[in-house]
Amino acid sequence: MKSHPPQGTEPTERAVATMHTDRKEARDQLALVLTFFSRVDAKASALLAIDTGMLAVLTSKAPALTAISMTAYVLAGLTAVMMGGSLFFLYRVAFPALEGERSLVYFRSIAGMSEKDFIHAFVAEEEDSRVRDLLGQVWRNSGILAAKFDALKRAFILMALAVLPWGATVALFSSQHSAVQAIAGK
Repeated sequence: MKSHPPQGTEPTERAVATMHTDRKEARDQLALVLTFFSRVDAKASALLAIDTGMLAVLTSKAPALTAISMTAYVLAGLTAVMMGGSLFFLYRVAFPALEGERSLVYFRSIAGMSEKDFIHAFVAEEEDSRVRDLLGQVWRNSGILAAKFDALKRAFILMALAVLPWGATVALFSSQHSAVQAIAGK
């Protein structure tokens, strides 16, 4: 970061241009990082739809508890654990940890101030501090985004692993319905 000139002197045109360039680069970097949030959230929404659809099919095929075989219980339990884990990680995608330092860019920090205090602090903030605040938000949002992507990856892996026991459980549940057994001649 560029330092400010000593008190009583005006910054040179070059120093002012450099400060504005630094601020623009910091804003651009923050904007770039923020564009990735919609990508991870869209993928999480699709995965949530798949998870809930799989669970809906599974429960709609389930016979009475007394009619479920031990194999079906084990497969259903394995499926439920994996799907539950996937849903847990989707929850982590939706609600990441948002703690952070005091900032005049971060919405939670701003919301914790009165309107008057925010406006005063924003107008009084020096260029160097503003650039540092923007870069701090780039760093903090990158951390939040990395945590969201990691949780999404874990949710996807658990959902993908659940497909095999889920399919087997649905098949077993379907074969245990009385209508299927009547057709099969059991």
